[in-house]
Amino acid sequence: MKAISIQQPWASLIVEGIKDIENRNWFTYYRGRIYIHTGKRFDIQGANLVSRLHPEYESLIEESKKVRGGVIGHVNLINCVSNHYSSWFHGRYGFVLASPQKIEFYPLKGRLSIFDFEFNENKKNQRKERQLSLF
Repeated sequence: MKAISIQQPWASLIVEGIKDIENRNWFTYYRGRIYIHTGKRFDIQGANLVSRLHPEYESLIEESKKVRGGVIGHVNLINCVSNHYSSWFHGRYGFVLASPQKIEFYPLKGRLSIFDFEFNENKKNQRKERQLSLF
């Protein structure tokens, strides 16, 4: 499966179907399902801007601070463009996204560019067991 790492709160805005384009400074020929991986970093300046322009997303942005370092959903990457009508387009290239779908958080280390990964049920269950043992 293919994935791309995106900082929060942008990753959550994408899987919620709010942000329909991901800005990048590089082109891709890839088309198809791509999983959204949340990076460990949080874009504070971007979050403040979105909260100011769209106060209705403030609770989603607050929640996104807690969900980092794993896969949270998938979308279809349907095009890579250098110009787009979306208000979210602000880059050299935009990955046009469609059909967002949230999934249960799956911890995973991210990588640069579009990367391959596989879901491993044992890893997921071990992580849950470690979290439960903390309580």
